[in-house]
Amino acid sequence: MSAGETIVALATPGGTGAVGLIRISGPEAGGVIGRASNRRGAFPDRRATLATVRTADGAVLDQVLVTRFEAPRSYTGEEVVEVSTHGGRLIVRRVLERLLECGARAADPGEFTERAFLNGKLDLTQAEAVMDLISAQSDLALRAAHEQLEGGIGRRTEALRQELIETVAQLEAWIDFPEEDIDPETGDALAQRMAGVGRSIDGLLATADQGRILREGLRTVICGRPNAGKSSLLNALLGQDRAIVSETAGTTRDTIEEMLVVEGVPLRVVDTAGLHAAGDSIEEEGIRRTLVEAARADLLLVVADATLPPGEALPEEMPEAPRRITILNKADLPEAPGWNLPDALRVSSIDGSGLDELRHRIREMADLGEADWGEQSVAINARHRDCLTRARAALTAAGNSLREGDDAEITALSLREALDFLGEVAGRVDTEEILGSIFSQFCIGK
Repeated sequence: MSAGETIVALATPGGTGAVGLIRISGPEAGGVIGRASNRRGAFPDRRATLATVRTADGAVLDQVLVTRFEAPRSYTGEEVVEVSTHGGRLIVRRVLERLLECGARAADPGEFTERAFLNGKLDLTQAEAVMDLISAQSDLALRAAHEQLEGGIGRRTEALRQELIETVAQLEAWIDFPEEDIDPETGDALAQRMAGVGRSIDGLLATADQGRILREGLRTVICGRPNAGKSSLLNALLGQDRAIVSETAGTTRDTIEEMLVVEGVPLRVVDTAGLHAAGDSIEEEGIRRTLVEAARADLLLVVADATLPPGEALPEEMPEAPRRITILNKADLPEAPGWNLPDALRVSSIDGSGLDELRHRIREMADLGEADWGEQSVAINARHRDCLTRARAALTAAGNSLREGDDAEITALSLREALDFLGEVAGRVDTEEILGSIFSQFCIGK
């Protein structure tokens, strides 16, 4: 990215709509729209102005509204111009082409937000939160994204860095006077401070699983014997006929994956082939895929036909999963004798009985309820977890070094490593190597 270049991109989704929004950012943003509209003088700051975008030979392309934001009071920290056009595909494309002709270049994915980060408008966690906000599929995910966008994770990690900076300063004072040993009282105080930082890091790391579920969905696998009603259950949860339902055993031979939200919890639900002795190679492959999906599941919904005895209705081998709910399906029909599973839920995919209780149980097992969420209104992502894990390891090494009476330089070195890893979370240290990876996941225009 070149900070001296002026970039342009469509900021609204492609397709036909009432309005298309084109964003321009860079030192020549005002000049680009000025040349495209033959306007003399700058557009006023933060006020929508009617203008006409014309071709190079003066033909009218579109009447637009132009809003200019002077630097540094803009999203990117640079001069920004937003051009609202009519929302037709052709109009938007022609106006965008004209702006490119007038001196802008096409923006790369995430380049507007990357410039906001580089210009100090956002820290790295806030920049990532922009994408989380766009892709949020539940109220809880939206809440976590807003907290992160407001700097929640950045503030917490920065507070921990300040704690460690004070600790390093004390150690370096001892390093400057090597003839004096660290007295036990001072050593205990340093150890307690490091332990407190360690506990805070552990608290953030504990949100990693919640963060993954909020962003990706609770991976929920429906499994059971053929004709247990797995596909009917999926359709009932979705509220539509997504999976083919048939009395013929083995109808579902491949996995079917759908996203839905259950009581605020995003679920990535996978319907699988029935677990039984395979009759042909295709069924055998379907069963293999079922077992693979079950091994990856956060939540396993084991579906059994309650009209059959337990020995015939339950799979011979029950896959393992961190969370499991046994569902006795077909509760609208007479139940076979012998069922004695206190925690099982009785559900009918036909009349809907038991579905509300199932949804409530899923939410409880996701550990994402308001009571479980508590004060941890942030949820770290995989990159944060990696940085914090390394910071925790370095902090542990520093604590061990201090307890074992090693030279202060060794303890300080480990603390500096912890500082660097904490700084990487919010981009307080050199993070050039990870910027490309982060911002390449953004849509163009954001």
